[in-house]
Amino acid sequence: MAKKAAKPLSKTEILNAIAEATELSRKDVGAVMDALEDVIAKSIKGSAGVFNLPGLLKIYVHTKPATKERMGRNPATGEEMLIKARPASKVVKAKPLKKLKELI
Repeated sequence: MAKKAAKPLSKTEILNAIAEATELSRKDVGAVMDALEDVIAKSIKGSAGVFNLPGLLKIYVHTKPATKERMGRNPATGEEMLIKARPASKVVKAKPLKKLKELI
């Protein structure tokens, strides 16, 4: 029988774990997490477009270029079809840094 994959921690579990490890109240930890969320949002929306959590990860905005309309092939049926054009878009990406990579 295959093992079940471990579920990721919920926000409540994360807050409780940090509160226990730092001996801060859960309310204080929640306030810090909310402030961190605001700082990340301001950083990636700003001119730099990057938020760096030293040693752990880098969160950045990646701009995907626009694509032109083109002909393609349906892999299931083999028939040719028109693939619609897409406008340029922005996506948020996260890159693990050295310290985080070394943890696993």
